[in-house]
Amino acid sequence: MYIDRLLRIIAGAFILLSVALAVKVNLNWLWFTAFVGLNLLQSGFTNWCPMMTILKKLGVPDLPDRHGAQ
Repeated sequence: MYIDRLLRIIAGAFILLSVALAVKVNLNWLWFTAFVGLNLLQSGFTNWCPMMTILKKLGVPDLPDRHGAQ
């Protein structure tokens, strides 16, 4: 599995988990939802995400270049 797909899976899981925790445990878990959303927003502008850095260090591969450029 490539890093971009795994990143979306993790972000979606974090959001669903934090919403479930907000409903079942405490509404303050929505702050975690906001954090994930803010992180996704800033990564859209900067093309940098802390989770991508972690995944790269764990050895998750990037997408291969579709244009053949190196």
